[in-house]
Amino acid sequence: MSPPQPTLPIVRSEHGSQYAQLLRLVKAAGLLDRRPRYYRWKLAVTAALFLGGWAAFVAIGESWWQLATAAFLAFVFTQLGFLGHDAGHRQMFSSRRANYVVGILHANLAIGLSYGWWIDKHNRHHAHPNEEGKDPDIEIGALAFTAAQARSRGRTAAAVYRYQAYLFFPMLLLEAVSLHLASLRALARRTTRRRGWETTLFAVHVAGYLTAVFVILSPLQAVAFILIHQGLFGLYLGCSFAPNHKGMAMLHPDDRTDYLRRQVLTSRNVRGHWLTDFMLGGLNYQIEHHLFPSMPRPNLRRAQDMVRQFCHAHDLTYCQTSLLASYAQALRHLHTVGRTPSPAAA
Repeated sequence: MSPPQPTLPIVRSEHGSQYAQLLRLVKAAGLLDRRPRYYRWKLAVTAALFLGGWAAFVAIGESWWQLATAAFLAFVFTQLGFLGHDAGHRQMFSSRRANYVVGILHANLAIGLSYGWWIDKHNRHHAHPNEEGKDPDIEIGALAFTAAQARSRGRTAAAVYRYQAYLFFPMLLLEAVSLHLASLRALARRTTRRRGWETTLFAVHVAGYLTAVFVILSPLQAVAFILIHQGLFGLYLGCSFAPNHKGMAMLHPDDRTDYLRRQVLTSRNVRGHWLTDFMLGGLNYQIEHHLFPSMPRPNLRRAQDMVRQFCHAHDLTYCQTSLLASYAQALRHLHTVGRTPSPAAA
């Protein structure tokens, strides 16, 4: 038998206006207003950390102490990724061009990801969270998020899926490499807008990164630096996104759940404080972020009580848990799905 999958309730159309009610409350509180001063400060501090990290890299020179620099830069690269994410949702500035410039500089130039490719992928995720066949974040061949996926990909994949809960965090060490390669493929296929700028900045990043590492470090140190830096970058990035939807309700392709429930019931918040907000880039307020993608990051915490009370008033489950508990829930889901009988045994 297939493991039970959480499903969303079928909701009648009269509930569709509830989101409009919540949106009016949020707008009236000024929570969708831009916070340019916050973002200018955030951009300046993160840029200083980025430049400082590479200045330290040059100053230290050929040394195994550079592995500590690699770990620090993995942290900074992820913080740059969070800013690219905010720019992609136009949270920073009212000008579309300003958000785009920030996004492409942080993604393509600073960390080596195609901004245009990621925007397309991420927008599809927001439109169809946890929806089979439509959410690219659950259409990953290396993992099965539903029983149907586990059964349909053959015996070899099914054998791997049986252990996917144990392999999940080690696989995140390869996440950055996977994103770099996906960006390269997207640019090569010419599927991104403003491909010329994206390709140029991406190439400058790759050339500058590899030149700096292999010129300053010995070959063995250079390889070790890249492995540590890219591995920890992928792990940190993956651990920041993993609590958001994994193990939450899955949507069937023909589901007609309304927008409010689609976003709330497929998302999970992570309980914490200012340090949690900083380390997870505001993604710990995943429910609020999915309901209002353009809401500036510092306003998400302020919106939380309003959204939670609204959900409770309308008998809508609002999921919030600790960071460790969120990982445990995600891993339990992966374990259950991975134990789905193989195609031959089903």
